Amino acid sequence: MSGFGAKAYSKLGLETDVISGEPHRLILMLFDGALLCIRKGRSFMATKRTVEKCQALTTGIEIVDMGLLASVDARHDPEFANRLISLYRYVTMRLLQANMRNDVKALDEAEKILRDLRSAWIQIGPASASPGASASMAGNPGTQTVVPAAQRALNAYQV
Repeated sequence: MSGFGAKAYSKLGLETDVISGEPHRLILMLFDGALLCIRKGRSFMATKRTVEKCQALTTGIEIVDMGLLASVDARHDPEFANRLISLYRYVTMRLLQANMRNDVKALDEAEKILRDLRSAWIQIGPASASPGASASMAGNPGTQTVVPAAQRALNAYQV
């Protein structure tokens, strides 16, 4: 398949996932997008491609702010949701610092936090949802549950 054909096929697959996506899968896609932006930003930072680095990290910040942060549903567990919101804001701040200062440590920290939260998100997927747990993240009320993995991810960062 040509480079153009592969890109078109990949884009179509992504658009199909978004249109038909269930909330849990959409949040996973946001995590993946933010992590991809961080990897690109790190690569551009290493090669001193400032414009591309700024674009990649700005996109990562937007994904965290307008995607992950905006998806938090505080109706069911306000304390957990507030801790998660604080953590997303911290990640945004670290990405901004990484962008402004070419700070690889800030980039590493933001990436680690997002990877840990992504892992917890996978564990609380629809297939592993435990009945009776409280819902607090994106999606339809009652469809996503908070399980120990998510709580451990937040506790690890003392949010």
